[in-house]
Amino acid sequence: MSKTANSERKHIIFTGKRNSGKSSLVNRFIGQDLVIVSDTPGTTTDPVKKAMELLPFGPVVLVDTAGIDDIGELGEKRINKSLKEIAKADFAVVVVEAENILVKNELLLFDHLKNLEIPFLAVINKSELGINYNLVEQLDEKGIKHFSVSCSNNEGISGLKENIAKLIPREIEPLLIGDLVQKHDLIILVVPIDLGAPKGRLIMPQVQTIREALDEDTIVMVVKDKELRAALDKLKQPPALVVTDSQAIMRVSADVPDHIPLTTFSILMARYKGDLQEFVRSIKYVDELQNGDKILISEACSHHAQEDDIGKIKIPRWLRNHTKKDLIIDVRNGADFPENLSEYKMIVHCGACMLTRRAMQVRIKEAKLNGVPIINYGAIISYMHGAIPRAILPFDEARSEWEKIK
Repeated sequence: MSKTANSERKHIIFTGKRNSGKSSLVNRFIGQDLVIVSDTPGTTTDPVKKAMELLPFGPVVLVDTAGIDDIGELGEKRINKSLKEIAKADFAVVVVEAENILVKNELLLFDHLKNLEIPFLAVINKSELGINYNLVEQLDEKGIKHFSVSCSNNEGISGLKENIAKLIPREIEPLLIGDLVQKHDLIILVVPIDLGAPKGRLIMPQVQTIREALDEDTIVMVVKDKELRAALDKLKQPPALVVTDSQAIMRVSADVPDHIPLTTFSILMARYKGDLQEFVRSIKYVDELQNGDKILISEACSHHAQEDDIGKIKIPRWLRNHTKKDLIIDVRNGADFPENLSEYKMIVHCGACMLTRRAMQVRIKEAKLNGVPIINYGAIISYMHGAIPRAILPFDEARSEWEKIK
């Protein structure tokens, strides 16, 4: 099994009505009984996820969901949860039953996927029952690609995998630093070791940056912030780039001469997972905050809060000190924004290292739809510490945006 993080895998969601065979298909797809299967409608409640290798495509995550026709108050909550998972998916498998024609819920689901611009495939389950020409005609009239399988005898499963592997979008992968460096360049990565650093390992953005740098045949030097000046003094030539943790940006900036490009891991992640231009654009709203304004600090993952936690303690403190305003600051962890999103004057988002790129794009779009400026940790920390524009100068699009708003 590949050690690729789930946040770096394409997510394939299995959706459809209750008892259409979604869970059975997921089990057949992965070749093991991961999901409980029952004739009782609504067996699957919360989304179930499983990482696997889909050859020849590569690493993916399969997501089984509750039926889109669930009933009752609890069923409505399950449907909403499924819809949120669908919005973050890279590809959708809509499971329909061979013996029936499409009903209203299914037709609305196909329209929903088209509106979200999520590629999808209709899978006709229970092909052992024969061909339902009315269903096939219905799918063809709507221009919906479809494929038939039988979960009871495993018929068509291999072909389905091959089809999905071809249909999953292969967009150009975003880069962390690949376009900022050249072969044999030397880069310095500054990795402070403090209370927030996980013992015995580096955080994901640091690991990803090291790996991409090695893939680009660059020379990587990793130092703590206290050793940076000594490292620079030992070099015969200046590094092509210095990348630091956001919280150490001012200490590092003081040690790195102005002619050496400097940025932060969080700003790299802002471009890799999010929208660096949008985050830079939102900087102007920081100084417009007023007493009583509500700020949402959003962290995609849950972790044990440290004594001086970045999201719960440091950023709120820095925001209040910078704005000199009495702000109402909510810190939320988890995969979804709160329902009252429009009440906030600004969203300050983490680096999104545990989210897929599409999931982060969905969050940015949701913020825009609610008219709430969104900025990530790296951009706002660098700004409040006086490191903007320097930390965004390596990026043409961000530098251009800053020129518009400064």
